[in-house]
Amino acid sequence: MQHNQLEIIDSISTGVIAMDADLQVLAINAAGQAMLELSEARSMRLHASRLVADSSQWIATLVQAQEGGSPVARRGMALLLLNGHEIHVDLIATPNPDIHSPSKLVVELQAVDRLLRISREEGRLNAQETTRAVVRGLAHEIKNPLGGVRGAAQLLARELPDPRLSEYTEIIIREADRLRDLVDKLLGPNQNPRMSAINIHEVIEHVRNLIIAETDNRITIIRDYDPSLPELPGDRSQLIQAILNIMRNALQAAPELDDCQITLRTRSQRQFTVGTKRHRIICRVDIIDNGGGIPEELQHAIFVPMVTGRADGTGLGLSIAQSIIDQHSGQILCSSTTGRTRFSIYLPMESQDAESH
Repeated sequence: MQHNQLEIIDSISTGVIAMDADLQVLAINAAGQAMLELSEARSMRLHASRLVADSSQWIATLVQAQEGGSPVARRGMALLLLNGHEIHVDLIATPNPDIHSPSKLVVELQAVDRLLRISREEGRLNAQETTRAVVRGLAHEIKNPLGGVRGAAQLLARELPDPRLSEYTEIIIREADRLRDLVDKLLGPNQNPRMSAINIHEVIEHVRNLIIAETDNRITIIRDYDPSLPELPGDRSQLIQAILNIMRNALQAAPELDDCQITLRTRSQRQFTVGTKRHRIICRVDIIDNGGGIPEELQHAIFVPMVTGRADGTGLGLSIAQSIIDQHSGQILCSSTTGRTRFSIYLPMESQDAESH
């Protein structure tokens, strides 16, 4: 395949795989690699059955197209990847009638999960904007009388005949300050990110060192970094806060610190859509813990302020983390089962990579 043809195929969001008569991979575009989470080097000359973990339905579809000599389509087919993740795709397997071409079968994969995720993300952004508008209005209504209560308590403290009574006015002032701070946290970051080129691994390592210090080195942290990732635009302090909030959430979910294990993983991902923007390449940071998992009834609302599964929780940590990542034009996704919870942070590598979707 010519170089310009490869560039065109790599630029599309549909996964394309060319196979020979023995169902060995001859070519796979960037979207196909991202979908199957396999690099081109690992995929080349690999038999189709070795591209996924459970290949029975996958191979049956390819063989049907090959032997029947006509395209075969499957909608919403489940594919279990080699890393244990399951994806759902619309698949079209088309035989190549050109007897002179080494490519005998072309497989197109369209991730259904991706389209559903985009739809859910648009709904989440709209709901989040509505929530923020309500919170901003509520914060205004709360902070104004709080200021008056605090000021009145200060004036009252000056007029009290017995200094011992000032203990009560101090309680009023402290509680007013606590409520003011809580409202400020509800509003999220109060300033726009100061973007500069940062090394995402330096940010993660900084957070890792903070967590190690907080836990007295009692937890296990596994690092699985992609050293080829370039610098990306971001606000270092805000990203530290976002990752720290997620890792602290993992700690709080652990029954015992000594049994807590957190995996930090970085990867690049191609042809990924955030909101209405499609990025040619994006940085993915996975934070995986082995805790008890997030209750199913809370999973849809974990980023909503004040929603928490813990009696002593504020429900603000994940909300603040999401606000920070949103300001970086990124996204946080979460999947959780008992014994494995994964938060995936997606950050654009370069702002100019974004295209309207």
